Amino acid sequence: MMVTTHALAGMLLGSVALFVAPEFAPVAVLAGLAGGAFPDLDLYAGHRKTLHFPVYYSAAALVAVGVAALTPGAWSVGVAVFLLAAALHSASDALGGGLELKPWLGESDRAVYDHFRGRWVAPRRWVRYDGAPEDLALALVLAAPAAALHDGPVQTMVVAAVVVSGVYALVRKRLVYVTEWLVPRLPDPALDYLPDRFVSDFVR
Repeated sequence: MMVTTHALAGMLLGSVALFVAPEFAPVAVLAGLAGGAFPDLDLYAGHRKTLHFPVYYSAAALVAVGVAALTPGAWSVGVAVFLLAAALHSASDALGGGLELKPWLGESDRAVYDHFRGRWVAPRRWVRYDGAPEDLALALVLAAPAAALHDGPVQTMVVAAVVVSGVYALVRKRLVYVTEWLVPRLPDPALDYLPDRFVSDFVR
């Protein structure tokens, strides 16, 4: 799934605070945004493994939610929502496609790494690849209530995420063709900074 889809899911998760503890809603929404996007910071270093912890984030989130319930505050609520959003991101990646350069071909058996069990979880491909039409549709579904519940900067961020999602969905497959053209022409030192799936087909 697109990082914007995960971010919108986190923002919607944080929006629950409007009905439970509205005074913490702003920090909860920002924490949800950050937690939803955070795991994908491993894009260039062991993607869906280095910062993706579907089991451990979930366990930590349960503890954090308990702490926030007992001692509500900006920090406790923020940490709890951040961990919940990161757990949701990590777990939901199993519903998407694999890690190959062209995930719409369905050739990879790796969706997200389960550190608890020490193995890769196979992709279910309910969302065939990041930027697929169903990914964009999911982003729109997540954005609608978040945009309706908020105004001002939060609403602006939701709209911006939708715009970015739409543009990315339009160019997603074209980016692969650009990669296929560009990678063989890059100097060798530059290849060290690219994900393995970007270079494995071109560098022997």
